[in-house]
Amino acid sequence: MSRILVTGANGFVGRALCGALVSGGHAVTGLVRQGGGCPGDVHEWVGAGKDFEGVKSDWPEGLRPESVVHLAARVHVLNDDAHDPDAVFHATNVVGTLRVAEAALQNGARRFVFVSSIKAVAERDSGRALREDDPAAPQDAYGRSKYAAEQALLGLGRETGLDVVIVRPPLVYGPEVRANFLRLMDAVRKGVPLPLGSVRAKRSLVYVGNLADALARCATDPRATQQCFHVADGDDLTVAGLVRSLGRHLHKPARLVPVPVSWLRLAGQLTHRTPQIERLVGSLQVDSGRIRSVLDWQPPYSTDDGLAATADWYRSTH
Repeated sequence: MSRILVTGANGFVGRALCGALVSGGHAVTGLVRQGGGCPGDVHEWVGAGKDFEGVKSDWPEGLRPESVVHLAARVHVLNDDAHDPDAVFHATNVVGTLRVAEAALQNGARRFVFVSSIKAVAERDSGRALREDDPAAPQDAYGRSKYAAEQALLGLGRETGLDVVIVRPPLVYGPEVRANFLRLMDAVRKGVPLPLGSVRAKRSLVYVGNLADALARCATDPRATQQCFHVADGDDLTVAGLVRSLGRHLHKPARLVPVPVSWLRLAGQLTHRTPQIERLVGSLQVDSGRIRSVLDWQPPYSTDDGLAATADWYRSTH
């Protein structure tokens, strides 16, 4: 049994991870900003303040985790209205992350698992699935902050001996998903015609249950030492294929209109929504071969399993 601290433990991924860790017999403490929402048997620590300013002074007496999984972050949002997005993302995702890592190290942690994002590397692939050693070229404030945090943590690891493990997921989906994935299910349920029938590019996804399983392995397996892993289901779909699968599981016909991709890109330019359009029509596949090879990890759920569970949750709540 390991003692593990999870930040953002009552969030979308955090709840799934805590459940997996508890089921594995580990002692879990969840660091959260507001109490409630963690699975049973997780000890909640409410506090640490904005951007984790008080994490060292607020650290509970006797809390000596062996590993930390850092999920809490300022997440990527569309139409961010921050005056200086880079500065705001940096404050939480870089400075705040280092505060947690330094406090954890001071209190006995030997491993720090940082949940980054594939956006730290790129917004799309270059004709082959993205690997961990590909040059990083983040395109927005969120991706830049995640990559900067990776580099800062690796520097801290070199200076102190802290074992830093980096995990870069693509789009995460599952029950209680929000943002664009939820809006896509809304559109399918309502029968909204979607101009995505001609999109052939594929996108990697990761089901929240698969990501939780991989993170639990990264927190506890000695073979994960100082590794960087891309994690995905492995069953990459086109956006059109994803819509069809969602329609099947939602028991609704997918209304796909075959609009040429060039027209969609032109519409994106005219409406100043090129990044949003590229997330629909551009290819973003990730190679998760390293975690499968190094840790002998296999996703416990197929993409179809994950989509079925997500659709079941959606139908039960809408």
